Amino acid sequence: MRRDWASWLRQLLPVIDILLVLIAFRVAYTLRYDLQILRPLDEFNSAPFAPYVPYALLYAAWLVLTPPVANLYRQQRGRSWLEEVYAVINGTTNATVITMALSFFLRPLVFSRLMIIEAGVTNIVLMAIARLIQRTLQSTLRKRGVGVERVLIVGAGEAGRAVMRGIVARPDLGYRVVGYLDDDPERGNVDLGRLRGLGGLRKLRTVLRTNKIDLVIVTLPWAVHEKILDIVAECEHRGIQARVVPDMFRLNLSRVRVETLAGIPLLGFTAEPTLSSLKRLAKRSVDIVLVAAALPFVIVPALIVYILIKTDSPGPVLFRHRRVGEDGCEFDMFKFRSMYIDADKRHNDLIRQTGSDPRHFKMKDDPRVTRVGKWIRRMSIDEWPNLINVLRGEMSLVGPRAPTPAEVALYQPWQRQRLNTRPGVTGLWQVSGRSDVPFEEMCLLDIYYIENWSIALDAQIILRTMPGVLLGSGAY
Repeated sequence: MRRDWASWLRQLLPVIDILLVLIAFRVAYTLRYDLQILRPLDEFNSAPFAPYVPYALLYAAWLVLTPPVANLYRQQRGRSWLEEVYAVINGTTNATVITMALSFFLRPLVFSRLMIIEAGVTNIVLMAIARLIQRTLQSTLRKRGVGVERVLIVGAGEAGRAVMRGIVARPDLGYRVVGYLDDDPERGNVDLGRLRGLGGLRKLRTVLRTNKIDLVIVTLPWAVHEKILDIVAECEHRGIQARVVPDMFRLNLSRVRVETLAGIPLLGFTAEPTLSSLKRLAKRSVDIVLVAAALPFVIVPALIVYILIKTDSPGPVLFRHRRVGEDGCEFDMFKFRSMYIDADKRHNDLIRQTGSDPRHFKMKDDPRVTRVGKWIRRMSIDEWPNLINVLRGEMSLVGPRAPTPAEVALYQPWQRQRLNTRPGVTGLWQVSGRSDVPFEEMCLLDIYYIENWSIALDAQIILRTMPGVLLGSGAY
């Protein structure tokens, strides 16, 4: 099994945390005895730092060994920074209580309980900053391909696609899907965008040997458990990590709800990923507030764009296009016209000429785009009138891309899941590459978004949209 830089960093973390505790104690000593923060001291109450060193070492040892912090030294991808900070607060509180309790038994001549509390607060701040630096460094290196694990997925059913969605939507986890295997020829031999179908399970040994796989994720139904055990054994023989995803009746595990009845676990299932009524209300409220706040800043630039489009080419300034929204309901989406008025008539001809995917047709140097259109499309200004659709409740600021009826007619059943919420002005598909994202990957991203929606996720997508729009990356 390959050992990367992340493994060595995890081994160094306890040592780093111990050093941070010692620094925290020294800072707390300065605050208590030199600066005399919170409670002044007279000259008879001053004390050297040396008597506090044994307490600092005990504090550090207890902290790194207590379960909340000790668990941070184990690899667990997807853990948020706030979860790590909470663990640090928990462990620091335990260490502080133990150290102060010990002082009651030992009754040292030199001891300040206020200083121990200040050391605890300082330690939380230092360890939180250290984890933030670690995550930033880790994310930067993973974007450059350092420390990224090559993943093979065995099984391309619903559970397999759920795993793919998580990996595609979370590049910060440090996984890259090399491809997937499935005995169903309609899945195993068909690519999902940039995710390659590598054939049936009989090719497992060849794929493991030729693709330098670090991790195999098995998502086969438990009915073939003997085959699953054979795959795990083959991976262990080759020194490759193997993980098995329990395929709960072929449903995505994000749709599984666990309840208890007198200690007995009860599993409930929802048939399709969707937003609850409360989440819909919260999302709609945020949309209205943000659009109302943005309108005063958009009106004047929109008037300038209106004049530019009007003088650049004949035709209406606002373009109405039929799109499919939530639950398959059609609506007219408003955009600034960026193409010549005969664009729709030439659409099918361009698809045939270029061999592009009709479900998500995007073309660089599209001959139908006007001079002004090239500029407003690159900066996504053509989508500003989408705010009208947001106010009308037909769209949201964040959500899946709104497809045309002709595109939806070509969808496979699993791809229709992206119609379970309002389409968005921006979304995970846009911040992940915009027009460069293949259709199948866009579906995976959209379904992941629906299954994992939160206000924080919307805020993250909106913030990530801004630099992409300014740089014009993936837009044409």
